[in-house]
This record gives sequence, structure tokens and C-alpha cells, in this order.
Amino acid sequence: MTSRIPRDSRLRLVRPRPLAAAPRAVNQRRPRRAAPRPPEGTPAPAELARMARTGLAGAVRVARWADSALGPGSDAATADGKATLSDATAARAAADLGLTTRQIRADWDTARLAGLVEVHGDSARPGWRLRAWDRDDSAVLRGWVALFDAWSLACPEPAGHEPAAVAEVVSAMPQVLSFLQLSAGPVPVEQLLDLLEQRVTELRTERCEVSYAPGVPAPLAAPDDGPADAPLAPLLDWAVRALASVGALTYGDGHATLTPLGNWAVWVKLEQICVAAQSPAGNIEQSAEDMLRGCAQLRPNAARAEYRAWLAARPVGGAVGQLIEAARGEDALLRGLAFEALRVVGAPAEPDVRAVVEEPALRPYALLWLAEHDGVDPEDAHEVLTREEATWLWVDTAAAVADHGETEMLVRHLEAAVQPTVPALLEEVRAVGHPRTVQVLVALAAAHPDPALAKAVRRAAFQVHTGG
Repeated sequence: MTSRIPRDSRLRLVRPRPLAAAPRAVNQRRPRRAAPRPPEGTPAPAELARMARTGLAGAVRVARWADSALGPGSDAATADGKATLSDATAARAAADLGLTTRQIRADWDTARLAGLVEVHGDSARPGWRLRAWDRDDSAVLRGWVALFDAWSLACPEPAGHEPAAVAEVVSAMPQVLSFLQLSAGPVPVEQLLDLLEQRVTELRTERCEVSYAPGVPAPLAAPDDGPADAPLAPLLDWAVRALASVGALTYGDGHATLTPLGNWAVWVKLEQICVAAQSPAGNIEQSAEDMLRGCAQLRPNAARAEYRAWLAARPVGGAVGQLIEAARGEDALLRGLAFEALRVVGAPAEPDVRAVVEEPALRPYALLWLAEHDGVDPEDAHEVLTREEATWLWVDTAAAVADHGETEMLVRHLEAAVQPTVPALLEEVRAVGHPRTVQVLVALAAAHPDPALAKAVRRAAFQVHTGG
């Protein structure tokens, strides 16, 4: 035992794959897929980053103003907990930068969507991308892709349309963008409208929302009343204008054309989907729980790539909900992996993670996630946990090791405990009431080479089992 918390995170003790598979994974590597090449004519990453910096110059300017004028943690930056810039702050920024308050608000929203500004409650602070903006092209491109992913939030949808119809158009736009990318040039809006209508019809058919008239093939049946009757042309116009506002395409004279940045971003997302589809587990088609089980066999970097591809194929809100639900299951390994996937999601997952802080089984994971999201060094994030929460996490991690790892790893897991002695650990483990306490102690007693310690652990397991 050790009298201090190790610098290595306790969560890392649960490897994202069984240790027993390590020799096979090392000695029998699959042939690497050749590194994909972007479409011919795609600018180099440095040139794409230059374009992104130009397009986001206004957002960067407002973010840097907020950093210098307000300071981290200022409670005057936002009007509420929804990242709305307060009137006083907007007016002050407009005066300092020589812009209108409308421009300031637009640039602020862009900065928030691109991750240049992070808002926590009533305080705002610069995001890590702003710190790396001038020196890291990858940070710039990730910021622009985050804005591209949030195109439907960049411009308000037209009034008078059913939310269901708007959601259908948002869900169908990836196919429209893929068509634009394959066309490699201007495409008439009428052609895009035909494609959008076909895709929306497919979505409604998949949900069995198309009525099947006698003798009429299903794809030709007339839809019932509701959003199916709503014209899609105004919503397509909104979607194309919103994508143009974030710099993904140009729109004029009845034609739409992807910009170099938009063309590259669509290619990247298609490539992510293709990589996931070619993985042995086929994770992109799986539920969150099955995807996490498939990723448990992978090395950390490969697992994160799978998370990104799985997330890219789904609306963020629904994907986060699936991951949270998987974390609520009985498998402690999936709980840890679910929060690793939520780390890939980043800021959009924050409200859902905060919502589960009061659930005992998820609280330690959620607190660690939030601490890292707030900028705490991952190696120091454990300091946000109380002694009881740290002990609960120790038992939960031990359960994952017992189920999926090697016995030697379970023995080494003792070093991650915050308690200075084994008796103190056993006393506090019994007190936290984790449902897997007995199984963990039995497994630890069977694995530990010290007979005296193993006997003490077995006695503790018996006492927990009998309620003594």
C-alpha cells in the first residue's frame, strides 16, 4: 500500500482492452489500412487552416477581447446559463471594438460554437483552441469543424415550420452534402431539393409514417397529414444559407457549391464512417453498449478513433444519451469507457454529464469528467472527489478489472487506493456499500499472493456478505 494517491489516474488502471489479449494484439496486428488521401485539388492543411482563421477572425477577435477585458471567471459575461451575452457586456465590446452589438452577438455565438469560448453557468473563459490558435493548425481546423457540425444552430430556422420537419431536414443534410462533395462543382438547388425530398421520404418510411394505400407501392404512397405535408423548399433554403454562413459552401444564382473547407470537412466525415464500417466489429452500426464492448478490445488511440466515427454518424444529443444509458448498466468497464467516449464528445456533453452527478454509480466519473472539462490536469482531477467517492470509484474499477483484466492487475490496483493501509481500505470499502463489494473482495483475496492479507480480505468479504 502507499500513503499517497499515485499520479497516474485510477481510471487508467482499467485498460480499454483485456490485458490477456495484449500478446496477441502485439504479435498479430492487422494490416494497416493505407492512409487515405483527400480528393485531388484539396488544399494542404496549412492552407485550409489559413482559410479557417480568415473565416473565424471576427469570432477570435471577440473571444480575445473577452479574455483580456473580462478575465477568466467573470460573472458579467453572460446573462444566464445558456451562453447568452449580457446586454452590458455586448455594448461594452461593441464600443471597444467599433462594431454593432448585433455583430458582437453573432461573433460571440460563432466563438462559442467553435470552442473558442467556453461558458460555464454565468462565467465565460477562453477555450483551449483560442490559446493554440496562432500556432496549431489542427486546433484551428477542429474549431472550424465544430462550427460546421453546429450549422443548424448558427442561423435560426424559419418560423412557421413544425420542429419535426426541421429535424428531418437536419438529419437528411449529410446526404445532400455528400452529393455536393461528389459533384465537385455547382449544383442547382432544384436538384438538391429533389434529393432532400427523397431522403426525407426514406426517413419517414423507416419510421412507418407513410400510409400505404391499397395497390400503391410503399415508396409512392401519400403521406398522412402533419409535417409530411410541409414544403421542404424553405427549409432547404434555410439549411443552405446556414451552411454558407459558417463557410461550408457558397450559395447564389440558384446554385450551391462547397468551399474548399466544406469539401474537406465532408470528405473527413465520410472517411471516418468508412473506417468504422471496415472495422472488424462494425461499430458504426452498433448500439452504444455494443460499440463500447467492441472498443474494449482496442488500444486507446484506436478506441478514440472509433468513438469519433460512431459519434459522427449520429446526432450528438442522442449519442450522448445512449452513452449515459450504457454507463448506467452493470458492467463497470463499459461505465469507464462510456465516459472516455464522452471526453471525445467534449462540451456538447456537459449538460448531460452534469445531470447525472447525483446518481451514485455515475457521480465519481461525472465529477472527474467535469473537472477535466473545466481545465484541471487529468492527473490531478481525482482531487475533486471526496474520500467516499474515491473509494466507490476504487471498487467500481476493481470490478472492471476482476471481470475483464488479469489477476496481477487486480493486485496492483491496491496501490490506487487513497487509504494508507489495507485495514483502513477494507473498512471504508464496506462502508460505501458498492453492490459489487463482495465479488471484488473475493477476487482480490484469490489473487493476492500474501496469505495473511488474502485472509483479511476474505474475512471482510464474508462480513459484507452476512451483514456483519
